Amino acid sequence: MRAVIQRVTKGQVSIDSRITASIGRGFVILLGVEKTDDQAKADMLARKISNLRVFSDAEGKMNLSIQDIHGQAIVVSQFTLMADTRKGNRPSFIDAAPPEIASPLVDHFIDSLKKLGVATQSGEFGADMLVEIHNDGPVTILLDF
Repeated sequence: MRAVIQRVTKGQVSIDSRITASIGRGFVILLGVEKTDDQAKADMLARKISNLRVFSDAEGKMNLSIQDIHGQAIVVSQFTLMADTRKGNRPSFIDAAPPEIASPLVDHFIDSLKKLGVATQSGEFGADMLVEIHNDGPVTILLDF
């Protein structure tokens, strides 16, 4: 699994001009699923993200987690994160999980974040989404599991 975590002041997902997810302070998480991924990886990634200390404490140091600040998250499935661009100029997505594997793993990842106490919303798997990200900092973290 690959996740791009962006610390945000607010985030939103719209599909066909309809808002499907909207948060204040927290994370917008772009999530790519690989063919070899499983629920154990999804659980480990959720734990890592829920404990990432990238929010500022009273002294302005990145010392607080999303749980500490009672932040929210939006998870957006994004198979293009699995792009392989080593050959040529056209990305290959051969390592991306097919929808029948990826969709349930994205749902499992979202459920894992919720069980860890992170209020989590999501986009819609496979939909053409407009993602609004108000990156705070900017702080962007890439995690590969």
